[in-house]
Amino acid sequence: MSPAPVPPVGARIRQARLERGLSLRALAREVGVSASLVSQIETGKSQPSVSTLYAITTALSISVESLFEVRETVPAVGASTVLHALAAFAAEPARRIGPLVTPGEREVLELDSGVVWERLGHVPGTDVDFLLVTYRPGGSSSSSAGLMRHPGTEYGYLTSGELVLTLGFDESTLRPGDSVCFESTTPHRYRNDGDEPAVGVWFVSGQSVQ
Repeated sequence: MSPAPVPPVGARIRQARLERGLSLRALAREVGVSASLVSQIETGKSQPSVSTLYAITTALSISVESLFEVRETVPAVGASTVLHALAAFAAEPARRIGPLVTPGEREVLELDSGVVWERLGHVPGTDVDFLLVTYRPGGSSSSSAGLMRHPGTEYGYLTSGELVLTLGFDESTLRPGDSVCFESTTPHRYRNDGDEPAVGVWFVSGQSVQ
């Protein structure tokens, strides 16, 4: 059974933007991208990079975690039976994921620049992104060479492949068994310069800005 898709991220971003009375141009100015890119993300014509996604959620005062939630207001087109079964929780933003989550039940976000996030679980009342992260060969957390920063504290453990971490002015290569932890407000960037996927488990705690 393949991982479960998530209802369109762009539709959720658009809903949050409209709820806050922001125009496309106003949001684009805050994020530092073009209004055209924001429009393409909202309509599903383009996927945000990791850095752009964090910038957008910070500007809209929403959590990345909220983009995974199943809501009736955003239909899950083509979603698996698993997600339809979770629809009963649609009105509850504090929806529990788990305690057991099998590979076929994971919700997935496909991001720009060859990055995939799989949600491993969630306990209501906690501000933690618990993710299996894959950087495909050539993948990067930013579609440009720029570094990103966002609220929270970041913990990561690499299980396979190699990942280059730029943290402030330092650059390190993570190999299987290596782990990292740092304040996510420190400018940083991940990239995979290798020929095989880099896979690891990541926690970002306290990133919610709600």
